[in-house]
Amino acid sequence: MNNRDKIKDYNRIVVKVGTSTLTYSNGNINLSRIEKLARILSDIMNSGKEVILVTSGAIGVGVSKLKLKEKPKTIREKQAVAAVGQCELMHIYSKFFGEYSHVVGQVLLTRDVVEDDHVRNNVCNTFETLMENGIIPIVNENDTVAIDEIENIVRFGDNDNLSAIVSKLVKADILIILSDIDGFYDSDPRKNENSKLIREITEITEELESCCGGAGSSLGTGGMITKLSAAKAATEAGVDMVLANGENPEILLNILNGEEVGTLFISNNKQK
Repeated sequence: MNNRDKIKDYNRIVVKVGTSTLTYSNGNINLSRIEKLARILSDIMNSGKEVILVTSGAIGVGVSKLKLKEKPKTIREKQAVAAVGQCELMHIYSKFFGEYSHVVGQVLLTRDVVEDDHVRNNVCNTFETLMENGIIPIVNENDTVAIDEIENIVRFGDNDNLSAIVSKLVKADILIILSDIDGFYDSDPRKNENSKLIREITEITEELESCCGGAGSSLGTGGMITKLSAAKAATEAGVDMVLANGENPEILLNILNGEEVGTLFISNNKQK
């Protein structure tokens, strides 16, 4: 059995979606894509698997909801916009998942939550209880409190790394990060037309790290470097990771069927 075939048997799946997946390039909410994402994840749940969704987009959705011309500059403005956007985002998720008879639960995390043993155990228990009851946990960093992400500091503070931390907390089998790129390339495909997609990565080296560029879309905070950091954290925790393009959420079904899409980062204890 090859590394892709093993994915077919994975049961606990963490999916992370970025702002670029949830919004159009003009910043407006991409409702059709979110609806399709909810339908696909609901179908995966119906097949008997467990799903945790880590979502970015609170600020991006807030910008769209408030009809702002651009992303705010100051911390206080970003946090206020995030407060509005998080409500709207959860409303949209709840509505679309509800149409497929699934209930969602909001989990907002800050860095101190996972650094404190007692609180971390409580968070793990919350995740387990939600999943035991067939509820889909929808996770985001608490942008109205935490400033790491909105200040573009790569600590807890980007949802790529948050998704890796969540994957470790819930002992996931696989983390799937949906982005606006097809996978991990040996150089930036936006700048180099000869760049090559790497299908499978077993070790994250300095050479791979040198392939990374800067941040992605204007509404997001992550870039390839944060995805590589997430892959390193996930694989070291025994969790496989796939980086793939989220333009069509049906790609999730392809990944879970063992098809060779995106880039598969193989965890340390799952290598041949």
